[in-house]
Amino acid sequence: MDLIDQLRAFVATAQSGSFTAAAAQLGMSNRLASKYVAELESRLGTRLLQRTTRRVGLTPSGEELLARAPALLDDLADLIGSVSEGARGFSGVIRISAPVTFGEIWVCGMLERFSRRHPGLSFDLRLTDRHVDLAVEGTDLAFRLGRIDTQSLKARRLGLFRSILVASPDYIARHGAPQSPADIAAHACIIDSNRRNPRLWVFGTGPDGIAKVRGRFHVNSARAAVELAAKGQGLAFVPPFAASHALAAGQLVQLLPQWPAEESPLSAVYLEGRVLPRKIRALIDFAAEDLRASGLL
Repeated sequence: MDLIDQLRAFVATAQSGSFTAAAAQLGMSNRLASKYVAELESRLGTRLLQRTTRRVGLTPSGEELLARAPALLDDLADLIGSVSEGARGFSGVIRISAPVTFGEIWVCGMLERFSRRHPGLSFDLRLTDRHVDLAVEGTDLAFRLGRIDTQSLKARRLGLFRSILVASPDYIARHGAPQSPADIAAHACIIDSNRRNPRLWVFGTGPDGIAKVRGRFHVNSARAAVELAAKGQGLAFVPPFAASHALAAGQLVQLLPQWPAEESPLSAVYLEGRVLPRKIRALIDFAAEDLRASGLL
């Protein structure tokens, strides 16, 4: 298995650009990761990495090996996993990233329901609104809201959602309700900086559906925007799952339902060029079913 360990250390180092990140991803020391790569270079009789004080880069031989090694390692892991899991079920740790609000509202519960079917699995869920680098941080799967621009990622679309415009009954009583997207510019708005274009709220198609917004409150959380809107601080433009509780409790009302917002995808993403382990594939399939059953979107 030394060759397998050496290849894993090389791939993790080449993809992350440092021995430190590779060691953290593989759960070993920097010295051991460096030792494995050096042993692989000695075995092959060629230098694979160019070392500098800050980063490592690939030599032509390293580029050739990196083009094929990840798929070989994934095929081997899938073969071993399919044989062993057929006998004893899934095991090991799945590392997952998700946006904070969406993770708290749905991902946590979904993972708990998935765990009942697979008692041999453990889960490491990291909630952050930052788009993590899956290779550097050793993340198996991430749930992302909105379009996926990174070419190094593959995505499976789980569903579509449309943001909704909401305000509290108190705010509407004091300031009135907008009758069209053009009216929103005259209102105080709670701006969610996590949105792709925080100051542009888009409804439908065409210029009449674009609202340029302003406001005193800028937040990086849909849940915070909902809370401020419920306290009468302005209009909020949020995913429906973030506002569902406040709407049901009468703390918020939906505005402009006749102007549906543009659709945004919810996706499960993973690294391009790898064979998905069966346990990750099973989790994605379960997440798609669970999301449909939840009615969340």
